[in-house]
Amino acid sequence: MIGRDRPAESSISVPARRTLAARLDWNLVRTYRVVAEECHLSRAAERLFVTQPAVSQAIKRLQTQLGYTLIRRRGPRISLTPAGEEVYRIARAVFADMSSLEMPIEGVAEQVVGRVKLLSVSRVHSVAYNEFLIDFHRRHPRIELEVEIMRGHDVLMAVSQNTASMGIGLCRVDTPPIERRLLIPQRYALFCGPPHRLFEAADIDIAALRHEDLVTFIGDQLGDTLSPLTLFRENHGFQGRLAASSSNLEEVCRLIMCGYGIGFLPEHAFRREVSLGMLRKLPPEAGLADVDIQLLWHRERPMRPAESLFRDELLTAFGPARAEDDRV
Repeated sequence: MIGRDRPAESSISVPARRTLAARLDWNLVRTYRVVAEECHLSRAAERLFVTQPAVSQAIKRLQTQLGYTLIRRRGPRISLTPAGEEVYRIARAVFADMSSLEMPIEGVAEQVVGRVKLLSVSRVHSVAYNEFLIDFHRRHPRIELEVEIMRGHDVLMAVSQNTASMGIGLCRVDTPPIERRLLIPQRYALFCGPPHRLFEAADIDIAALRHEDLVTFIGDQLGDTLSPLTLFRENHGFQGRLAASSSNLEEVCRLIMCGYGIGFLPEHAFRREVSLGMLRKLPPEAGLADVDIQLLWHRERPMRPAESLFRDELLTAFGPARAEDDRV
């Protein structure tokens, strides 16, 4: 176990309590928040783009600074101590407040000034979305836009926990307290790459796919954002082994193109690769499941003027007609 038991309240002097905030490394608190959300050191390291030893060392240092144990190790997974649960609650609230900070700047000629941080899944292919970004920047040049690419699961978690103002991601069902609006309809289909034995095959029957090796997304499991794919796989009796996986859409595509197995991809995002002969679409011709891209935000989170403007204008730009155009 890392660290030591929490000392009695009376053993912590008042001056020590007063100086804790001044000497505390808030980068360590940020790392701990991600660890607490993932309950898994490797996944936390992947999300933070650092190594697992770096995450473990950060937790050790934070426990040393605080003076009590935050986590318990159980193999690759972790659990939070009672003190750890309380620190996580405080850290989540602190970072929710910090993420909504905005430097007050005097407007110029009544222009809206501010910053919008947008979480997004990768490969958001949409002519309408590109046109919106061009037009929005032309009309609001003093709004800074920061886009952070994340896994669909992480976008959903960040918005639901009120640590981000909005995100573009996957959310199939109503998930309080998240508001969601359809942006880009997308249908997933099965694909294989040139090295795969089915790439040149004729008249492929879906039954022939049941024992093929699979390339999947990490987190493609029942109840997750991509669960329709898993449901289809199970309903049609797929029994192939998992040959490769990634949390990144580009890497899933690469592994399929390199012949590791057949895999699920959004059709509209990979039309170019199909036309260039880098991918082949497999049965069923109609595709597998709709996993639409949604605009997500927390219904109880107050938004700054720049954030509200971006959200409202994006929703206005994406009426039903524009969404149908992207499905074609």
